[in-house]
Formats: sequence, C-alpha cells, structure tokens
Amino acid sequence: MVPLATLWLPIVVSAVIVFLASWIVHMFLPLHRGDFAKLPNEDAVLDALRTLNIPSGQYLAPFANTPAQMQQPEYLEKRKRGPTFFLTLMTREPGMGKNLALWFVYLLVIALFVAVVAGHAYAAGKPYPSVFKFVAVVAFMAYGLGHAHQSIWGRQNWRTTAVYFLDGLIYALLTAGVFGWLWPR
Repeated sequence: MVPLATLWLPIVVSAVIVFLASWIVHMFLPLHRGDFAKLPNEDAVLDALRTLNIPSGQYLAPFANTPAQMQQPEYLEKRKRGPTFFLTLMTREPGMGKNLALWFVYLLVIALFVAVVAGHAYAAGKPYPSVFKFVAVVAFMAYGLGHAHQSIWGRQNWRTTAVYFLDGLIYALLTAGVFGWLWPR
C-alpha cells in the first residue's frame, strides 16, 4: 500500500497532462466536430426561444414527473404528436474560464481517486508495466465509460459516444504513463 500523500506528484502531473491533451483533442483534431448538428431554421428557433424568456436549465418535453402522469391521455397525445426533446438552455454565453477551471478540478478528482485505488492495490517499487496497466483500466473507467448513458437515455449519436470513449482511452493511457513513471520506488 502506498500512502496517498506520496502520490501528490502523479496526481497533479497527470491532471495537467490530461488537461493539455483534452485541449489538443478538442481544439486541433476534427474528432468532435460532428458531436452536434446544426438546427434547421436556427434563427427562427433562437428568436422563438428568446421571446419565451426561458431560464437557463435542462428541460424535457413533453414533461411528466411521475409514472401516473406518463399515463395521462394529454401526455400520451403530446408524445404521439412529437417532437420530444431534451434541451440544455443557456440564456447567455457563459464564457470558458469557469468551465476550464471546473474541468481541471474534475481531472484532479479523477487522478485522486485513481491514486487511492492504485495506492491500495500496489506497494512502492512496483514495476512500471504493472502500475501502467492497472491505472489505465481504472482511469478509463472514470474518463470513458460514463458517456454511454448519453446514447442510451439521451439519444446522443453513438458515434459521438465512441469518440468520447477514444478520448477516455487517450486520457487513461496518459494518466497511466504518469503514474507508472512517478510511482514511488
């Protein structure tokens, strides 16, 4: 077992490296350019939403809050007529600074949990390949597997989910490389 305090360097370094890798993946590679489609009649839809003054939030339509409401004829008719949708609405441009800071904190949290699991599984002096393989699996579970629910429940295109799996694999391998490299001897 390796004490968590001795793993602070791989935690921080892996978070920094994954942060930079995610910037490269999203800014310079074409992988995520197909994640969203342009809305037909975008200007008309935006104008209509603007006039409704809907606050920022996540919405589902038609909406039913209970199984009993899902059986109501009015709800069933709305579903039948369509469209149905999940909507994340932001009423103003939020800027990237806060999101990037939260993303980095998230990466630190993932690295912290990876360190907790690996620190309990392996002692100091474990060889690089062993640490690499173990950390890669744990990190992939954190970075990659959580995206499938968007395709299962949110109708996200499976191609988009596959790209997020690829991102997760890249981030997991980078995390594993850092932990293997900086594992206490």
